[in-house]
Amino acid sequence: MMERQNKAPIRQWGSIIYHYRWAVVSIWVFLIVFLGIFALRTPSLLQDTGFTPTGSSSVRGIAFIEEKLGMSAVSLDLVVESTLGRNLTTYEAQAKVWEELAPLRKQPFVQDMYASIVTRKTGEDGIISYTVLLNETTNQALAHFEEIKAAVPEVSGARVYITGNLAVYHDMSSAVRHDIVRAESFGIPAALIILLLLFGTFPAALLPVAVGIGSVAVAMGSLYFVAAQGVPLSNFLPNMVTMLGLAVGIDYALFMVSRFREELGSKSVEAALVATCQTVGRSVWYSGAAVMAGMLALGFIRIPIFQSLALGGMLVVLVSVLAASTLLPALLGILGQRIHSWPIRFRGRNGQRDNSGSVIWIRISEFIMSRPGVIAVVATVALLAAMQPALHMKLGIPSAEVLPPSYDSRYGAELMKKAYDMKEANAIVIAIELDQSYDDPGSIRLMKTYMSRLEQLAGVHHVESYASFLKEVSDDISPELQAEIEKRYAARGNAAIIIVVPEAGETAPATVKLVQDIRQNPPEGMHIEVTGSPAYKLDFMDRIQSGIPYVLVTVLLLTYIVLFAAFRSVLLPLKAVAMNLLSLGASFGLITLVFQKGYGAHLLQVTYTGSVFAILPILIFCVVFGISMDYEVMMLSRIVEAYQKERNNERSTAIGLQRTGGMITGAALILAVVAGAFMFTDNELMKALGLGLSASVLIDVTVVRILLVPSLMKLMGKANWWLPGWLSFLARPEPEASGESSH
Repeated sequence: MMERQNKAPIRQWGSIIYHYRWAVVSIWVFLIVFLGIFALRTPSLLQDTGFTPTGSSSVRGIAFIEEKLGMSAVSLDLVVESTLGRNLTTYEAQAKVWEELAPLRKQPFVQDMYASIVTRKTGEDGIISYTVLLNETTNQALAHFEEIKAAVPEVSGARVYITGNLAVYHDMSSAVRHDIVRAESFGIPAALIILLLLFGTFPAALLPVAVGIGSVAVAMGSLYFVAAQGVPLSNFLPNMVTMLGLAVGIDYALFMVSRFREELGSKSVEAALVATCQTVGRSVWYSGAAVMAGMLALGFIRIPIFQSLALGGMLVVLVSVLAASTLLPALLGILGQRIHSWPIRFRGRNGQRDNSGSVIWIRISEFIMSRPGVIAVVATVALLAAMQPALHMKLGIPSAEVLPPSYDSRYGAELMKKAYDMKEANAIVIAIELDQSYDDPGSIRLMKTYMSRLEQLAGVHHVESYASFLKEVSDDISPELQAEIEKRYAARGNAAIIIVVPEAGETAPATVKLVQDIRQNPPEGMHIEVTGSPAYKLDFMDRIQSGIPYVLVTVLLLTYIVLFAAFRSVLLPLKAVAMNLLSLGASFGLITLVFQKGYGAHLLQVTYTGSVFAILPILIFCVVFGISMDYEVMMLSRIVEAYQKERNNERSTAIGLQRTGGMITGAALILAVVAGAFMFTDNELMKALGLGLSASVLIDVTVVRILLVPSLMKLMGKANWWLPGWLSFLARPEPEASGESSH
């Protein structure tokens, strides 16, 4: 009796929504319209990429250099490329270019400008570069970057490309805004076509799309007010919210609409709504909880982009669950039998699906039930084989490479690599706080001693500081030399910097070890912070690696708890987690082949860098693990329903596959096209995420859900439903009547 009393509010939820359906729809329409206006403005507020490992030694070093040496950390590289094949490195050519760029030096936002001091490569005389220091913060400069760009004069006989981190950040932000429009213009119509094929009527097909778009609008509009309060959010957030919101919003609505149509065949509108909310509605909450567990886990990586995506992901999933639980039932209650109206031509008169689809799934289920062992072994071996490339995955941190060469910042960066020694441009920078002024003889001796020590370290090409200007036996600095040192931002007061140029690239193992050695052996009489690109990228990687254990434990533990609460079984959640890990591993293998090995990279217009962007594996793991669990929850929920009625494991499994196979396949195709649309955008991170999501979901729904899960359900038999005696109080009660659980 107590159990029935506890369940009563859930069973009546559909009835409550039905009676207040017009009020519910009115509230949601107001929210969607009101917040939708702000949703359009949200991307313009998000300027930061979120890749800064805040609080790390590299970031503290940058702040120290800005404060103590007066050198702005916000800069641009102007790369001038001759269009006439002229040598731009001669004195006359450089003087002419410098004169033509003079108006830029007078701009109020320019702190300093000078020719690049990085060593040039031979044979690229048609390319020269200038460094422009800005007296603004990154966010201030990004806010009016178009004005800065317009202030760069044209150079006769040459083209000027603006590159550097600031320009890359701006172009990435622009790409994000364009990508959303491009992806939605493809993904939404494709999703609508799939829904029309699944349901056969326009009302049934339009409802999931409307719920998905509405969920994204409400979530994005809500984030506007968060960003307006000054909370730093990554400019990748709109893409993530759009992709995830459309995917889960449409998926949840698809399952709800499908079940409502099924129940409507034998019940009144209100009774059908009650049954839908009682069954699929309940599963939607568990599915949402599983997806939110993955999003929550992202927040354990102490890098702003992960924390932004965690916030946006949890918000849009919560909104999608609320919309599927309130707005959609209200719309279904209003439509009623009209859900079958406006059939498309190749369906039956009433828009009902013919039984050919059911026959196919019956035959598939019979095939699986007749040879479960063989199917389980073959499917598992295939997934393990697809996973093999991921065992050799190399992680990296690209910069301009996240953009296609059509962007000036990317093309300019490629020209810099051709003409200059990038090991020197990306050197290790040691920010030093001395006990005395830098020109004190004691400070000079300390600097020379420390430089000698650094030169002895493995992996060092050469070391430079203000002490490099002095003769070996001299500890005196003339006024003229002092002015030159401070002009070059090499030292000021009791602050100085040492430049350590590594022999290998900035992310090479030898360079990583060099940064670690410098940090682990600080000199006496000095306080140091190690920064520069190699240290910055090392700190970024360390943040990811230190957070991975917390992410894994959180996702796996919370997912298990959610599934245990849903199915009251010890082994079913374990099997679900194992199946997800297999499909994820296979998708990681594909990502490794494309982005690291270069297979198919040309077709996707992907830049082959020999590594996978370090944030991708953990991001895909958290997002896909939750989304894939949607299909597990929907299929197992139907199997549990049948098992409560039939008490026959094999028949229940077959019924679950037959009843959900078509909908799960359709839902996966929708998610694949929504996420896959981002594969053809301008941002390599979103390309990889789109590929990873699409591959994971398609592998999951074909190999795992259709073949592996049913075959293992058959092989495990009654063990699927095992619950220890001391947990027997959590077991579901026996149905009172055979018809009660047949919904």
